[in-house]
Amino acid sequence: MASSSRTAPPEPSRAASVAMLLVAVCLVAANMRPAITGLGPLLDQIGADTGMSVSALGVLAAVPLVAWALFSPLAHDLSRRFGQPRVLMWSLLVLLAGTLVRSIPGPVVSLWVGTAIIGIGIAIINVLMPAVVKRDFPAHVAAVTAAYTALLAGLGAVSSGVVVPISRIPLAGDPAGWRFALLVTGAALLPFAIAGWWWAHRGAAHVHVRAGAPRGRTGIWADPVAWLVAVYMGLQASMFYMFVTWLAPLSMSIGRSEVVAGIDVMVYQLFSLAGCLLLPLILRGGLERWAPALIPSLAIVGVAGLMIAPDAVLLWASLIGLTGGATLAMSLTLMAQRARDHDASTALSGMSQSVGYVIAALGPVAFGTLHSVTGDWTASLALVLIVLAALTVVGLFAGRDRSVLDRS
Repeated sequence: MASSSRTAPPEPSRAASVAMLLVAVCLVAANMRPAITGLGPLLDQIGADTGMSVSALGVLAAVPLVAWALFSPLAHDLSRRFGQPRVLMWSLLVLLAGTLVRSIPGPVVSLWVGTAIIGIGIAIINVLMPAVVKRDFPAHVAAVTAAYTALLAGLGAVSSGVVVPISRIPLAGDPAGWRFALLVTGAALLPFAIAGWWWAHRGAAHVHVRAGAPRGRTGIWADPVAWLVAVYMGLQASMFYMFVTWLAPLSMSIGRSEVVAGIDVMVYQLFSLAGCLLLPLILRGGLERWAPALIPSLAIVGVAGLMIAPDAVLLWASLIGLTGGATLAMSLTLMAQRARDHDASTALSGMSQSVGYVIAALGPVAFGTLHSVTGDWTASLALVLIVLAALTVVGLFAGRDRSVLDRS
């Protein structure tokens, strides 16, 4: 009897551990986008202060996406060598360092260098999060993915909405400025994420370092299912970041103030949050097979609406936001669902995000360049329609229930 009484406690301990892991995942998710999404509403301020052209500002907005494309493939090997928890912790510290460097007063180069460092930190986090969910919540992949993606989108939205008002807060008699605003929105919650992740993984229980050949990575670049997930990821990210970067300037061009335009971007991302949360409801029954192809239809209506009746920008941004959030959550869900285990999921996540963000990085640059060349937004919005049409076609094939590295 004494022996059995000693074995009773582990059950609540396991429940507490899972709860702590979920809190840690949510804290990390809350810091995955604010450092990026605060940039768009401040582009006019940054351009006026630095003298950067519209095209250069588009390139600046694409720097994190380029970093994600270049550094995502490293995440798989790093996690195998050092363990997912340790690598993710260091990535959070890199993200904090980049946010601080970007906000240093002085030469414009710190803006570019800091933005690149931010991109490197988030690149590794982006890749590891689907694999963390696959490993720690295998029976609830869609639900946990939706939760952390919603937090990602929600805090990104808040960043877009508050960054301009923060830049106008008087400090020593002058407005605080865009650098201070980016520091506050990018770094305010990072210490909590770092502390929460350390607390949840302070022991060795969750460190997964595997020896031997990297099975998950072998052949991933030749796998057709992986390429479908990668292209789907890239097209949805391209659409999302075109609007995160350029919706505020577009709104200002129809007479809305800088503050209101920032709120427009916030609303866009709040509806992205709603799209994330709605995805698990869509992934039921027969709809699961067709969801990746059906979701972009809302954004097609929204973009067409922006072209025909731009004064209703909030309505159209809401529809586009719903698609943006749902397709992001769909992409991350596919990275977990199309893998047999968390090791293969890490490999698929790294490969698909590397390819995906090469595609995505072209979006804000092409959108801004078309606007600069034509002087209006019609050609830029037509580009988005082309991207959405391609996303629909790829979604038809990505929705089929197959796994990467499955030779059976």
